[in-house]
Amino acid sequence: MPYEWPPLTPGDPDEIARRVAAVLDDAWQRLADKQRAVLTQLADNPRAGRSAAILEEFKKAIVDFRRRVDEEARQFVQRQLPHLYEEGARAAAKALGAAFTWTLFHRDALQALASDSYADFLRRSQEADRMAVQFYRAVREAARREVPLLAAGNVTAKQAAYNLARRLAAEHKLTHVVYRNGARVPVRAWAEAATLTKSAVAYNAGTLNRSREAGVTMVEVFDGLDCGWTSHQDPDKAARTLRTVEEAAEWPISHPRCRRGFGPRPDAEVP
Repeated sequence: MPYEWPPLTPGDPDEIARRVAAVLDDAWQRLADKQRAVLTQLADNPRAGRSAAILEEFKKAIVDFRRRVDEEARQFVQRQLPHLYEEGARAAAKALGAAFTWTLFHRDALQALASDSYADFLRRSQEADRMAVQFYRAVREAARREVPLLAAGNVTAKQAAYNLARRLAAEHKLTHVVYRNGARVPVRAWAEAATLTKSAVAYNAGTLNRSREAGVTMVEVFDGLDCGWTSHQDPDKAARTLRTVEEAAEWPISHPRCRRGFGPRPDAEVP
């Protein structure tokens, strides 16, 4: 993924996270609106031609959601990550009484970070995409197999269509993204958390890499007093402790929305 140097003008991390979340939430709500239109059509008048047309609108909304995710992810890694990486690196350089320049070492580090962040962002959206595609396929299958037989039982065609729409709505809820571990997460929440997470990781990567470049092997951790090292509940509390640069690189944050930071400690040595 190519970059312009110096980095493009970015925004405040919290503001950027809210913007990304709002854009993706809007795309997801449009998808949910199209789903309701499909279900309403099925319940009111499940004629194959009209249902197929509305279902295609839902399919277009899926494509639009994918496009929005890809577009926001690309803009984020191209605009925000370089800025935050540089901010972290400059903070470390200032603490060391040095300067920061975009050497090949830092450009390569940012390239790897950007590729990983972009891929991870898309992975996070895959469950939302999967749920939408499942609904699309379920309606297509119902249109092929069930709609032609709606009046074949002991209920009227109108009641049968209504029952079919209710069943599909219950089996394919798009109010939340339901992950395989059972967690129910709104699209806005995961998009904002993902953006804030990658922002914190980028800033800390700049700090740690500039410290490493200066030959510093230890950093001091700045974190919430109750925050653990590997998770918020970890009894190994992180705040004000000294860690090796390599340990810090392994755990740049401990949980979503983590505000952890590091400061180079050239006066400390690896125990």
